[in-house]
Amino acid sequence: MPVFRKSRAGAPPGFFACEAAGLAWLAAAPGGPRVVRVLGVGSDHLDLERLSPARPTPSAARALGRALAALHDAGAPTWGALPPSYGDGSGFFGPLDDPLPMPGGTWPDWPTFYGEGRLRPLLEQGRQRGVLDGADARLVESVAARLPDLIGPAGDDRPARLHGDLWSGNVMWTTAEGAERSASPGSCDGVEAVLIDPAAHGGHREADLAMLALFGAPHLDEVLSGYAETHPLTPGWQHRVRLHQLYPLAVHAVLFGGGYVDQTRTLLRRLAGS
Repeated sequence: MPVFRKSRAGAPPGFFACEAAGLAWLAAAPGGPRVVRVLGVGSDHLDLERLSPARPTPSAARALGRALAALHDAGAPTWGALPPSYGDGSGFFGPLDDPLPMPGGTWPDWPTFYGEGRLRPLLEQGRQRGVLDGADARLVESVAARLPDLIGPAGDDRPARLHGDLWSGNVMWTTAEGAERSASPGSCDGVEAVLIDPAAHGGHREADLAMLALFGAPHLDEVLSGYAETHPLTPGWQHRVRLHQLYPLAVHAVLFGGGYVDQTRTLLRRLAGS
């Protein structure tokens, strides 16, 4: 099998082991999407099957939506749980050359998880890098206080098994061939979606869908339609998209600065009601 090696000398301890564990956890979900195969893992590399790109089709996108719903329905032990085979500690979110620590743990509900496990740690990372300041801290605290109201009835959902970094670049469209095609529930029209580069954890099912929308994804309407066929979303989910996009948008602000900082502050003010 052709191999793609993802490598980085001096990678943070556990970085590639965490990714490999996340891929295995996602692949174990009954009826879930195809996930890139792990062929080997070391402290400074991850060997994966090499995928041949194909043009996405509407029917393959709808199949991806159905499979994503099945993946989320497979669940996670708790809010914030990292892949079980990885163990305790921190996961990672962000590019290979500068991933940010992503806390794992056990939180009792989604608002507590999003505030304590995502927004406040990210704020501290931004302040350490000189990107965010005291005014941003006050906005984050205002948003954290409003999280139970902002999530509304959707907060009663149980933790979903998330890809966790599901922007369009982490969905590879490839040609399904031979036995692999017949074995994959996401195969359609000879094209299927394959998930790569996860930040897998237990979180809110709407977060993966919000990530797909953040930078645009091909045939997103078909993905959402397929998802609804398997697991209809809680009413009002469209109004919560920006709530779930806050964390990845703020990560971009911390990592890349520039216009992402202004966008993050604008969104914080909107969610804080100020």
